[in-house]
Amino acid sequence: MSETKLLGAGYIWQELAVGQRFRTYRRTITETDIVNFISVTGMLETIFIDTTFSHGAMKGRPVPGGLTYGLIEGLLMQGMVQGTGLALLEVHKKILHPVIAGDTVWAEVEVTAIRPTSKHNRAVVTSRVDVKNQNNVDVMTYTAVRMLAGERH
Repeated sequence: MSETKLLGAGYIWQELAVGQRFRTYRRTITETDIVNFISVTGMLETIFIDTTFSHGAMKGRPVPGGLTYGLIEGLLMQGMVQGTGLALLEVHKKILHPVIAGDTVWAEVEVTAIRPTSKHNRAVVTSRVDVKNQNNVDVMTYTAVRMLAGERH
């Protein structure tokens, strides 16, 4: 009898290859998401708490970049690294376009490097994450360096 695969389990590093691409599910960002995020983080900047603030650089209710990043990482956790992610080692982010309440975000992920470590069946995996909105506009890009587990024994 063959081993039954665990639903929702992330990829071990041996299942990945440089150049491999993935796409996340989509997630619509709501007013509630924004209120919860700014409340829990203390990010009480005027553009996030005062809907009458008219000096902002964008129209609509802006979404903090940290919230957009966090939601995308959550989508990645649920599919790519669930149970196999050992550590987030490094992140380099660039915000490209505003995200506002009601926008739907998702990401394309490309594995750009895999470096096996010398101990315990692990590897350092680098990926580029391009975050897009419902209009396919790039809103954020980042590189994430993670340590992933190897084959399960």
